[in-house]
Amino acid sequence: MLYEIVGVVRPGRINEVKDIVRSTGNIILRDNGVVRGITNWGTMLLPRRIKKYQAYHDTGHYFIMRFDSSIKTQHSVSQTLGLDPRLLRYSLTKMGTKLEDIADVRGKVDWSLKDRMES
Repeated sequence: MLYEIVGVVRPGRINEVKDIVRSTGNIILRDNGVVRGITNWGTMLLPRRIKKYQAYHDTGHYFIMRFDSSIKTQHSVSQTLGLDPRLLRYSLTKMGTKLEDIADVRGKVDWSLKDRMES
C-alpha cells in the first residue's frame, strides 16, 4: 500500500528534519518497504499557532515522504512519529492499495507558486 507522510518539524533545525526522515526511512526499509521519495518544502508559516511542549510555534519546517509498506510497518511508523518530541505535527495518509491506482504516483511532490495560482 502507498502512504504519504506530511511532517512539520520545529523551524531552524534542519538536522532534526534529516534525523526524523532517516529514522522513518530505516523503519520502512527494515520491514521490507520502499521509500518512493522525500520532498523538503522548507520553512513556512503554520495555518494556526501551535503549542507543543510549553512552547508556541508560528512556523515549521515541512517535509513529505511517500512510501510503500505493509499495514504493520505503517503502524510502527505512526507510533514512532507520534512519540518524537521534535515533530510539531504529522499526517499519515493511505494513497491507494491497487496497483492501477498507485503505479503512476511519483515520489517527489512539487509545490511551486505557479502551480498554486493555476489551481
